[in-house]
Amino acid sequence: MPSKNHFSTLYLSAPDVIELVQRKGVEACLRGMADYLHADYLRWNAFDKSARVASHSRDGVIELMPIADNQTYAFKYVNGHPKNTRWGLPTVMAFGVLADVATGAPLLLSELTLTTALRTAAMSAVAAHALARPGARTMALIGNGAQSEFQALAFHHLLGVTTLRLFDTDPAATAKLQANLQGTGLRTVVCTSTAEAVRGADIVTTVTADKTNATILSPDMLAPGMHINAVGGDCPGKTELHADVLRQAQVFVEYAPQTRIEGDIQQLPADFGVTELWEVLAGQHTGRASDAAVTVFDSVGFALEDFSALRFLRDAATELGMGQPIELIPQLSDPKNLFGLLQPTAFATDTSFAPRLKAVA
Repeated sequence: MPSKNHFSTLYLSAPDVIELVQRKGVEACLRGMADYLHADYLRWNAFDKSARVASHSRDGVIELMPIADNQTYAFKYVNGHPKNTRWGLPTVMAFGVLADVATGAPLLLSELTLTTALRTAAMSAVAAHALARPGARTMALIGNGAQSEFQALAFHHLLGVTTLRLFDTDPAATAKLQANLQGTGLRTVVCTSTAEAVRGADIVTTVTADKTNATILSPDMLAPGMHINAVGGDCPGKTELHADVLRQAQVFVEYAPQTRIEGDIQQLPADFGVTELWEVLAGQHTGRASDAAVTVFDSVGFALEDFSALRFLRDAATELGMGQPIELIPQLSDPKNLFGLLQPTAFATDTSFAPRLKAVA
């Protein structure tokens, strides 16, 4: 809780988080986030949950993702604009806040663009650990854009995947992915189609960006025992899996009320049977029914995952002595007199106002 009459928010800028990940290492960050995710999913019933609030436009979506337990509130601001690269911008940009429930004071303000990529990959690995067949070593990675390296490394480090079968409609994206994975120990095989890429794969990860009802994976591509990690279908009107893929599989989701709006299951009736992943992690529901079953993790990204990621960042930053305290909230000598900040005497003892006074003069 903040001290009386003085409070600062810890700020982690994009350069701060880049340095944090570099210092700890990508593998350690993925493992750390996976641990925090698993722990928080086991506390599922402790959270006040809701679907994210989305503002859709012709070219993309801007979303707010809130969640809280009885001590900490978190939210993420995030967009998804597939055409952004033409303007030199990422397709996904995000920041987030951790706040104290008892006072409402913001404790942490952090970038979440890089962090979202890490937490999404870590979440995929947590789900696959519970749902994929033990010993899965080959993964097809369909869509080789900004999220692909993180997915590849999460499955390599956390599940032991050794071979990636790659396909993207843009060969430059695949070349970029291969270059970035040099020296990681992953074997990559470039394929000419989705059908070729999924042939012989234990796990199929789809992470495409186009905001369309696409059919990336069709029923004829399924094989007994396959686990599908469907990441790209994450808003209304955006899907990757043929509806019959879902009908033939056991389907697992993060938070059903949100996934029914945004996930691949938006194609199916509202009573289509799904299992929330927390139930499997907590031992309240079985995962895959057999080695021959096809499982699908219809992942759309849920606020609890950002809660976990922000907690990880806060703790890692504290451990490494990183971040800067910022005065996001005015410091009041009398908390009942906000207008007093505008009186001349309020500036006399605070040199941070000096440049502003000089400019006015």
